[in-house]
Amino acid sequence: MPIDPEKLLAWPFEDVEHSYTKRDTILYALGLGFGSDPIDEGELQYVYEENLLAVPSMAVVLGYPGFWLKDPETGIDWKQVLHGEQWLDILRPIPAEGTVIGRTKVTDILDKGADKGAIVYSVRDIIDKASGEVLARASMSTFCRGDGGFGGKAGPTPKPHALPQTTPDLTCDLATLPQAALIYRLSGDDNPLHADPEVARAAGFPRPILHGLATYGIAARAILKAYCGYDARRLTSLAVRFSAPVYPGETIRVEMWRESGGVAFRAKAVERDTVVLTNGFAVTDKP
Repeated sequence: MPIDPEKLLAWPFEDVEHSYTKRDTILYALGLGFGSDPIDEGELQYVYEENLLAVPSMAVVLGYPGFWLKDPETGIDWKQVLHGEQWLDILRPIPAEGTVIGRTKVTDILDKGADKGAIVYSVRDIIDKASGEVLARASMSTFCRGDGGFGGKAGPTPKPHALPQTTPDLTCDLATLPQAALIYRLSGDDNPLHADPEVARAAGFPRPILHGLATYGIAARAILKAYCGYDARRLTSLAVRFSAPVYPGETIRVEMWRESGGVAFRAKAVERDTVVLTNGFAVTDKP
């Protein structure tokens, strides 16, 4: 059945209560490769329980409603779904452990045509249960490659951040493990596209791909290292467009430009010289 925009806009998400421990926080960081150098004290504080810090990008896995697009009632071919864009605003430091409420809603659906697919936009507030304060707001677009042509509106779409046409000010190469997707999926995204070779082949990939949000988190790791002195409080927003998949085991090169208010960035899979993240912008607290 085709997408019914009104049905998706009214999708009955239930609040997700999510309790997490220091072990979960460490596992998320390990999924991004933190701790690869065991004597790097900057990274150690994200993977060692003494004075543990949460990676700011961890907000994207908190209060996650699960792979709801797999529900046949959505009318979406879930095997053709890809993460399009991700925006994250961190309003308060993410605690290393605690209980949050995830509150999700669909905000828009665009029809790009029968041969181009559809785009579903959603937003999730991550709320501290004890205080009721919103810790972070995670927004995303989902590219549904097999579901265009349902007769919906085609736009407008958010304008991506324009990258400078100059040599990057800094670059940071970060290796990923062959089993990176299998580690990262333990943080809550169990889409079989990232684990099952048969599902990956059905989606048009030769093997399972790394989660887009893992690549996103690796970019956050590079920015924390290059511009924030590994101080989690200094990274308060991170937006990016996903442009190509990463295969676990590849090296990700994050190219960064200092701009007013933050850092523009993109990322490449070094071995294939392929841009995997583009139009990125991170807000940091120092020029």
